[in-house]
Amino acid sequence: MSRLILGIQPVREAIRAHGYGLEQVLVERGDNPKLQAIGRFATDQGIAVEERSRGDLDRMAAGGRHQGVIALAPELRLRRLEELVVEPTSIFMALDGVMDPQNFGAVIRSAVALGARAILWPEHASAPLSPATFRASAGAIEHATLCRVPSLPDALLSLASQGATAVALDAQGPTELGALDLAGPVVIVVGAEDKGVRRPVRRACHHAARLPMSGPIGSLNASVAAALALYEVLRQRQTRSLTP
Repeated sequence: MSRLILGIQPVREAIRAHGYGLEQVLVERGDNPKLQAIGRFATDQGIAVEERSRGDLDRMAAGGRHQGVIALAPELRLRRLEELVVEPTSIFMALDGVMDPQNFGAVIRSAVALGARAILWPEHASAPLSPATFRASAGAIEHATLCRVPSLPDALLSLASQGATAVALDAQGPTELGALDLAGPVVIVVGAEDKGVRRPVRRACHHAARLPMSGPIGSLNASVAAALALYEVLRQRQTRSLTP
């Protein structure tokens, strides 16, 4: 069964990532320069391009915002935990109970942009890999290494056995994230906004750490927290590389 990718930027990233591996690109009939450009881009990569009416695209998108372009792609490849290799500079992002596709996709975008080696999440209690998730990632999911695991605590313990330090973000954590040594391989664990990281997952982590907050709001949305945590990892590493 084909996977639908909706929207100009997600489709553009899918073309960049997969090239002729895409099955087809459908563009709205007309003279929209942006749609014509993405059609030429797809054709240049050897992808079949077909013009369709707005109504056809609306029916295919089933309420999703397609912006006049839909790509038909193979299913995303999900990696097994055993395929993930922990190296000295590895960064992993783990999501625990993030149910909102917008947050899920936005975390994936931050993870890809900030150098995470892979994104892990449990099989249950998680947002689906849907067109809404693909769109929220603005196409970044096409470049991501994705790993859905039966048990997130077991996955964290497995990565820890290879030398990775697992850090759960917790607004009430005893330590600020910046006070931890994040120079080695690390897994940043982000929980749902309403419940946070579940207790069994937290027990599998080495640390529970909070992000510094100075305003009247006590917590951040999952995707923002993930981006700030990943940035802190990179900041520490860059600072150390510049230290004589």
